[in-house]
Amino acid sequence: MSATTETGYVTSKGQLVVPARLRRKFGIKEGTRLNFSEENGRIVIQPVTREYIRSFRGILKSRPGEPTALDQLYADRGAERKHEKEKHARYGV
Repeated sequence: MSATTETGYVTSKGQLVVPARLRRKFGIKEGTRLNFSEENGRIVIQPVTREYIRSFRGILKSRPGEPTALDQLYADRGAERKHEKEKHARYGV
């Protein structure tokens, strides 16, 4: 990984100016959302572009024989409803 340094600045309103070369390289256009995270004492800026979103495709895909995240959510919600019904029946609420 090569490290190059580009300089931007922050305006009085807290807006960040990203150098033009980096905007072009990473597809950052007006209105592009940026995610900020901290890693080892540094700020990491990740543009949320179509390519970035596409990189998450299939990340939550379940393995054969495992329930999907949606199936698990339905099961959890069903268990919560059953618990609430039992509580209402027990306490007459």
